[in-house]
Amino acid sequence: MIPRYTRPEMGRIWSDENRFRTWLTVEVAATQTLAEAGMVPKDAAKAIRERAGFNLQRIQEIEAEVRHDVIAFTTAVAEIVGPHARWFHYGLTSNDVVDTAQALLIGQASAIIGDDLDRLSEVLKRRAWEFKNTPMVGRTHGVHAEPITFGFKLANWYSETQRNIERFRYATEGMRVGKFSGAVGTFAHLSPELEEKICARLGLKAAAVSSQVIQRDRHAHYLATLAVIACTLDKIATEIRHLQRTEVREAEEFFSEKQKGSSAMPHKRNPVTCEQISGLARVVRSNAQAGFENVALWHERDISHSSVERVIIPDSTTLVDYMLQKTAQLVDTMFVYPARMLANLESTGGLVFSGQLLLDLVEHGVSREDAYRLVQGHAMHAWKEGLNFKELVLKDKAITSRVPRAQVERAFDLQRQLRNVDKIFTRVFKGEPAARKTRRQA
Repeated sequence: MIPRYTRPEMGRIWSDENRFRTWLTVEVAATQTLAEAGMVPKDAAKAIRERAGFNLQRIQEIEAEVRHDVIAFTTAVAEIVGPHARWFHYGLTSNDVVDTAQALLIGQASAIIGDDLDRLSEVLKRRAWEFKNTPMVGRTHGVHAEPITFGFKLANWYSETQRNIERFRYATEGMRVGKFSGAVGTFAHLSPELEEKICARLGLKAAAVSSQVIQRDRHAHYLATLAVIACTLDKIATEIRHLQRTEVREAEEFFSEKQKGSSAMPHKRNPVTCEQISGLARVVRSNAQAGFENVALWHERDISHSSVERVIIPDSTTLVDYMLQKTAQLVDTMFVYPARMLANLESTGGLVFSGQLLLDLVEHGVSREDAYRLVQGHAMHAWKEGLNFKELVLKDKAITSRVPRAQVERAFDLQRQLRNVDKIFTRVFKGEPAARKTRRQA
């Protein structure tokens, strides 16, 4: 499920070595806090802090026998610490360590994803300003609608990415919690005050209430947010795939001189990166569904969620990291063809301006029903016969006798149609243009 490419930082986070290292961080923080409270001898806490370590192979050997990863971990650490190890893991249950450490690991992964989101945002902003005034046809249902600009399309993606950044910050903050409340969450051996101190030492908040585990609605929300991000990346990739179709050919993902598109057809330039992004988005979305299933556990805890999370959390964070980088590169390096955009916009002989003509007729006293009939009649005639819609309109005295010719001409004015793009950009970007840097155009 994880692609061949894995960013080294993300791969390190989810390695066994880093997982156990993070467990050790949690254990030491707990021991130090309990020593300060007088519950653990200070010399024991000092010995644990200074000596505690582990050998990954030894943990695996012990786990093969005891079939319990936390016991294997604590046993392997105890062998290194020596007699003072009897105070190691004192007052804790397995998930006090595992869930709290997982919060730290997710925090590490989230920092990388946050940087990725910022990078994509910067690329979208720059390219939106680059093509702010590049006209193209807008499409609804895949059919020509009214004119837009390519920069406007990119600004929409940028705005959605900003919402993803806010959603992700909120979901990440929701995961920044630990727990040391014991086997069923009632603090039978420690206290809420100690839990808060240990969590603070680790840079976490204490969960207000927990069972043996931190409640999995938090994890479901986090995974769902990753899925929404993946949906946005899928949306961008799908749009570029459509724009790259031979019949459209308005934009295209980067294709190097030595790249090959097909083993059988030398002319092919396929949107392979876009298709990869769209395909991986399906995996992230399916992982979110598995996260939803983890919310309902038996009573105070079962382990049906545990095996799932060992797959879906590393998988989803790794995939989203990968997809964000690929999408930023895709947008940054894509070829854009303004001349083709304009040719497609003009290919229907002005049909895309029918809506303004309808309004002009209404303004000059024609009922909306009659105005629609007049305009649609010429539009369908032009559509079926491949004629110029504007020329048909200007020849119809039923229209020109009501609407002055100059106003009819103005109905077909592209700049008039796009006159509010500047205002939209001001709202989206708060009036701050990105640094201009011309990329590949034709």
